[in-house]
Amino acid sequence: MIAGISIYEILTLTSILFFIGIYGFITRKNLISILISLELILNASAINFVIINKYLFPENLQGVFFSIFIIAVAAAETALAVAIIINLYRQISSVEVKDTEIMKF
Repeated sequence: MIAGISIYEILTLTSILFFIGIYGFITRKNLISILISLELILNASAINFVIINKYLFPENLQGVFFSIFIIAVAAAETALAVAIIINLYRQISSVEVKDTEIMKF
């Protein structure tokens, strides 16, 4: 147990982070803002894995391993997304979602 903090407070915080990420992902028009929102979603889920593991099974480390896996996947996803966004910016000079519709592949 974490002294002075209940699991409900932490899960409330991570739920708020998760839904801020969902709201940002749905409403934003900029690709960078969408990427940041996606990172919020992934970080909230990683924190949930660690906290639930800490409170339910403190002797096991599966939640920590899952969160490390999520962080590694998020880092790879961010690197790939930033490369794609830079390439789009070089081609159309914009990072807005509506401007990517004119792309011809």
